[in-house]
Amino acid sequence: MAGPAASGGDVVTGAGFAVRPARAGVADTVVAGAVGPVAGESPRRRAWAAAAAVVDPEVPVLTIADLGVLRSVEVSDDGAVRVAITPTYSGCPAVETIRDDVVDALRREGFAEVRVDLVLSPAWTTDGISEDGRRKLREYGIAPPTGRSRFGEARPRGPVPVEISVPCPRCGSLDTRELSRFGSTACKALYECRACSEPFDHFKVH
Repeated sequence: MAGPAASGGDVVTGAGFAVRPARAGVADTVVAGAVGPVAGESPRRRAWAAAAAVVDPEVPVLTIADLGVLRSVEVSDDGAVRVAITPTYSGCPAVETIRDDVVDALRREGFAEVRVDLVLSPAWTTDGISEDGRRKLREYGIAPPTGRSRFGEARPRGPVPVEISVPCPRCGSLDTRELSRFGSTACKALYECRACSEPFDHFKVH
C-alpha cells in the first residue's frame, strides 16, 4: 500500500522509496513496489522486466528485483533508459557486474542508450527482500533475515532485546548457532544447525 505523500510533492511507493514526479522528457518511470510489468505493454514495462530479471551474482537464485537492489527504471521520450540500483552494502564487489548485466539485458531488449545510476540513499536493508525472494533463499539453503531492520531509527530504551532464533533452512530446527559473523559474503553470517549438523548462511538483518 502506498504511503502518505512526502514533502515537496514526492510520493512514497510501497517499497518506501521517495520518487519525484515525472520530469520533462521522461515518458515513464517504474519504481520498486509498483504493479508488476506486463511484457510488451509499454517500453517502460519492457525495460523494467529486462532489468528485474538480472540475477544477483553472489546469490544467483535471486534477481536484483527479489533482493530489492533494483530501485527504479525510467524511459525517456527518445527511448533512453535510466536505471537506479542500490548495493547491499557500500563497497559491494558485485556492483560493477550487476551494472554491466543490466546494461546488457536492456540492450538485448532493444534499448540502445542505457544509464545505470548507483543510489546510496536511502540505504539498502534486508526489508527490501521480497516474500518470493525469501522463499527462494530458503529453498536454496540460505536462511532469510529474521525480523525487520531498524536502519535509521533511534534505538529504543528499555530491556535489552532478545535475538530471534534463526531456523535452519534445511530441517527447520531452531536449535542453531552462529559460527562466524561473516559467511560467504559480508551481508551473510555462517550458522550451524545442531539438529541436522549442517552449516548454512543466514542473511543478516541490516
